[in-house]
Amino acid sequence: MDKFNIAIDGPAGAGKSTIARLVAGALGFVYVDTGAMYRAVTWKVQHEGLLPEQEDEVAKLVNRMDIKLIPGEGGQQVFVDGIDVTKEVRSAAVTTHVSLIASYAAVRQSLVALQQQMTKSKGVVMDGRDIGTHVIPDAEIKVFLTASVSKRAERRFKELQESGTVTMTLSELEQDIARRDQLDEAREISPLRRAHDAVLMDSTSMTIEEVVEEILGLCKDKVGGGK
Repeated sequence: MDKFNIAIDGPAGAGKSTIARLVAGALGFVYVDTGAMYRAVTWKVQHEGLLPEQEDEVAKLVNRMDIKLIPGEGGQQVFVDGIDVTKEVRSAAVTTHVSLIASYAAVRQSLVALQQQMTKSKGVVMDGRDIGTHVIPDAEIKVFLTASVSKRAERRFKELQESGTVTMTLSELEQDIARRDQLDEAREISPLRRAHDAVLMDSTSMTIEEVVEEILGLCKDKVGGGK
């Protein structure tokens, strides 16, 4: 069976990473978490003592970074210049500034080129904000996954509680997600938007399993279904 690419886009906290990872596992495809790549750049900016607003310095930094995403037993591991930063890139400090860093043209240019290279051999499930519109506009399957702001905040808060990394209240988290939505939708370079041929899925009242099954159903209907 021929392999194909799947693009899953959507706002912060929609569950894209979890869904994409499960879909990739079910199909025997490679999962690529593009959000983790932008988080890796944000972590490096902070690690180097730069301010997120120093766009020119950030641009120089991203061009000399080595980012690797490696599948692991507990999920995808993120390495920056040989350092495992999987946990660090999920910190509140990184989350606060990642939308700004991701809005810089030089950062997007560098990472999109890397992402497009990853999709050339097909069999990739990639999630992010501009995958179906910009990174792999020719993906055979495109999904725009969303949910209400309150539901996304609730889910993210639960994740933080389970990992013991709660640094803000549920109300503050909801405000932060709404702020990130605004930044992602308003940025000049590849803003968050639904591709014209993407299937809209509102997961507000759906379980993870239901979303995964619906996407696998799309794969079966459109391209025959993977391995």
